[in-house]
Amino acid sequence: MCHPVAREWLVFRRRRWPDTANPHLLSNKIIALGTGPISPVSLTAPLRGQAATREQLRVDRQLEEALAHGPDPLHLAEVFGLDEKTAIRYANSAQALLEQPAEQTCEN
Repeated sequence: MCHPVAREWLVFRRRRWPDTANPHLLSNKIIALGTGPISPVSLTAPLRGQAATREQLRVDRQLEEALAHGPDPLHLAEVFGLDEKTAIRYANSAQALLEQPAEQTCEN
């Protein structure tokens, strides 16, 4: 099932560039008529000066997927194209987080 934000983007993209042959999820006016990916600068420029890096966002997204769908390394490998060792590492991290007791508030 497609995430609602991704679905909205795909609808917008189809409306904006209806005849594009570009197979990549992310597109812009420069590459919409071609078949190549957007440049790395297209992703890093908007994040300049922000607290999170592209790598941190990627790792966070993969861990969120593991927490949302259960710590299944096969699912993670399929969704993100991870190799088996990386998928297992993310699944183990998610499992450890799921087994931690919930934070409790302290009363003074």
